[in-house]
Amino acid sequence: MRVARGGGPRDRGSATVWAVVATAALGLVFGAFLAMGQAVVARHEAGGAADLAALAAADHWLQGSADACAQAARVAEAQGARLVRCAVDGAISEVTAAAGLGPFRAEVRSRAGPAGPVSATLPGPGP
Repeated sequence: MRVARGGGPRDRGSATVWAVVATAALGLVFGAFLAMGQAVVARHEAGGAADLAALAAADHWLQGSADACAQAARVAEAQGARLVRCAVDGAISEVTAAAGLGPFRAEVRSRAGPAGPVSATLPGPGP
């Protein structure tokens, strides 16, 4: 029986096995980072869409709740998300938007309206 230098006969080919195991482990770690990145992207897309949709609904509150929510849905779809929930109470709107697919789906709630109290009078033509 021939013995290789620096090791016994059972050491032949072990570097290949270790290389395959190391490559698989690095592949799993890389895949986990990609998945985490995809989840973060979905969260940011949903957040941006929810913020813009809430602003759109708050901007159109005078036209009624249905029209304000329809405008919010159009804005959310333009951002690559979908409107899950929309509620308009006076000048304050609250919406929930969702983005992403499958396990990377994210829902974000956003609220918009005036900073102070809204006057009861509607704006009319100037003097």
